[in-house]
Formats: sequence, C-alpha cells, structure tokens
Amino acid sequence: MRGYFGFGVERVSKPMNLGNLYRTAHGFGASFLFTLDAHARVRESETGLTAGSDTSRAADNLPLFHYDSLDDLNLPEGCVLVGIELTDEAIDLPSFPHPPAAAYILGAEIYGLSPETLARCRHVIKIPTKFSLNLATAGAIVMYDRLRCLGRFADRPLHSGGARPGRESQTPSGGSNRPRVREDLLRREQARKGSSDPEFS
Repeated sequence: MRGYFGFGVERVSKPMNLGNLYRTAHGFGASFLFTLDAHARVRESETGLTAGSDTSRAADNLPLFHYDSLDDLNLPEGCVLVGIELTDEAIDLPSFPHPPAAAYILGAEIYGLSPETLARCRHVIKIPTKFSLNLATAGAIVMYDRLRCLGRFADRPLHSGGARPGRESQTPSGGSNRPRVREDLLRREQARKGSSDPEFS
C-alpha cells in the first residue's frame, strides 16, 4: 500500500483510551501517533499505556509525539491533516477518498475537536453513527476504511461467501515509506527540542 498515515488525539485524558488506539494504530501499519494538549496523567503514564494488554509491543515500534498546542504540531511536508468529528459539514467516511499521506486527528469523546483544530484540518470526516463513539473504536473504523480503500484487495463479491479470484490480499506491512517517515519525524522532533542525538544528527 502506497503512502503513510499517522493518528492523533486532542485533549485525551484517559491513558487506557490512548493505549488502545496505540495498539490499533500499530496493527494497521501507522507510521506515528501523536497527542495534542493531552492531560498530564496521559503523559505521566506514557510507558504504561499498553502495559499488560499489548503483545504487539506497539511502544517499541511506533513513535508517539506529544504536542502542547496546535502551533507546536509538526507534520511531515505534504502530510494532510484530516479531522474526525460529527458535524453537519463533515464528509461521510464511506464517501471519503483517503489522501496517500495523512494524519488523522480526533478529539476526546467528551470534548470533540476544538474549533481551532477543525479550522486547521484540510478535510473533516465523520463516521455515520447515531452518536459519538469511543475514540479508540472510532480510530479503528477509520484505519480499517483507509486500508480497505487504499489496500490492494480482491473486489468484494455481490453474493455472500468467499472472495472472487483477483488481486492478492495485502496486509498492512507499513511499506517502504514507513521507516523514512518515522526517521523524518524523529529528526524534526529532535530539532524542535534542541537535542543533539547523534542517531538523527
């Protein structure tokens, strides 16, 4: 699958919710995860976000960036910010053409996305449900839809049963762009913090 994606949460306050999203993002082949204006207890629990339930070792394989404000948000060049929010103007997820390079962001269930963040997004999409979902659940749905749309899978048959002969299934291995995107993000973050880590200098 070409391209890459990252996933972020604004004003998240529950470490368990972020931990669930962390593992899901790793499973779907995300290149990075980020928070925006996260609650202090989320940052303090960073090393234990996936402890006890994550056999995939997401924290060892997927970089997590914390940004204090929208002004600090530092995405790769060409990466499109896509908001996930239940608004009248938002595009229904089943009708949305996913950008090859994208960073998706959703808000904590109690707050949603701030007006400032919504204004920064190039696109805003919504999952057509009766009410808002848990952020980890919403994130998983969007990631699955991206994989379904951009992955190379056999066409879905019109009748029930197995897939028709055609293109081979493609699992989210991350693709050749994934290490490059991670390295670029880590280098940018080191520069922003004024670090001189020799690995990225």
